[in-house]
Amino acid sequence: MRNKKIFLSLPQQSGFEEKYIQKALKDSWITSGGPNVNEFENKLEDYFDNKVSIAALNSGTAAIHLALILLGVKSGDEVICQSMTFSASANPIMYQGGTPIFVDSELDTWNICPRFLEVAIKDRIAKGKKPKAIITVHLYGMPYKIDEIHAIANRYEIPVIEDSAEALGSSYKGKKCGTFGDFGVLSFNGNKIITTSSGGGLITKFDKLKEKAIFYATQSRDSAPHYEHSEVGYNYRMSNICAGIGCGQMEVLNKNIILRRGMHDFYKKAFEGIDEVTVFEEPRDDYFSNYWLSTVLIETNSDKKIDRESLRLAFEHENIESRPLWKPMHLQPLFFGYPYYGEKIAESLFEKGLCLPSGSNLTIRDMNRIEKVIKTFFN
Repeated sequence: MRNKKIFLSLPQQSGFEEKYIQKALKDSWITSGGPNVNEFENKLEDYFDNKVSIAALNSGTAAIHLALILLGVKSGDEVICQSMTFSASANPIMYQGGTPIFVDSELDTWNICPRFLEVAIKDRIAKGKKPKAIITVHLYGMPYKIDEIHAIANRYEIPVIEDSAEALGSSYKGKKCGTFGDFGVLSFNGNKIITTSSGGGLITKFDKLKEKAIFYATQSRDSAPHYEHSEVGYNYRMSNICAGIGCGQMEVLNKNIILRRGMHDFYKKAFEGIDEVTVFEEPRDDYFSNYWLSTVLIETNSDKKIDRESLRLAFEHENIESRPLWKPMHLQPLFFGYPYYGEKIAESLFEKGLCLPSGSNLTIRDMNRIEKVIKTFFN
């Protein structure tokens, strides 16, 4: 009989979700918006020390889309985006009819490279198309080079959409990720640090922008006794049921961060002394990663038959899920031919990188199985 599958990142119930869901069912509030949505927003804002306003939406993708709309991105506009990311970071640019401009990574954080970001901005301006926005990403929970990136964005007066979908709980110099950009983006998908089953959040520093985001997210209904619409709207508001799950999940957010960071420490020890493997970690003390996913780079050793794909298959053989890093957007068929600035850092990371099981619900038995595969493969 085959061992139970170990997944990359599964959600974990806190035990507090049911009371919020039962209340929604009792009150027959089983739709978008509602008391749980308001409470979830309040809990999130409290987590961010009440320095921001947050609109709860049905996905992180919706949050990026609304951020682009609120920044006035329209058809024909150019938006710079980190190439090494999930496609949801770039797809909303296409929703608006915009042109994505992709930028390579750097090796310290695997995020958008400051040097090539400025090269891209200068070149697009020289071509008569100043970028309308920059979408940055905290990849796998690792903060990007915030000081350098925002200095460049400020110099050219280009707003930043900070994709923190993977970085709830991460921080830079003690300040929480999601609060550095003109807009921040959260995801509560089932594989994230906390989940609402599906869902996301848009972070802004201004209550009026939160109100406008919610207006767009609820079909842009004007104030009238009937349904009156003067602007294009979207069905992006979080449901009351999903928000109830989120309220319960907030009770264990800090615990989950500790457990994810514990998995990172587990892998550091498991790969210790293996020359071909580098465990991805914080470059300096200024960086605090939630280690949403623990990741490694594997140098090919043909003599020992060691490479990224061979290790992935060894895990798969034991019914353990692992996954290559995000394939860079400029290599994706969807984005073929769009401008790209950089070298081959993101490509090299993709070829060598592997995401490992990192869930906060992994057991000692699970970790023993994972460690056994590592020892067997490398020995």
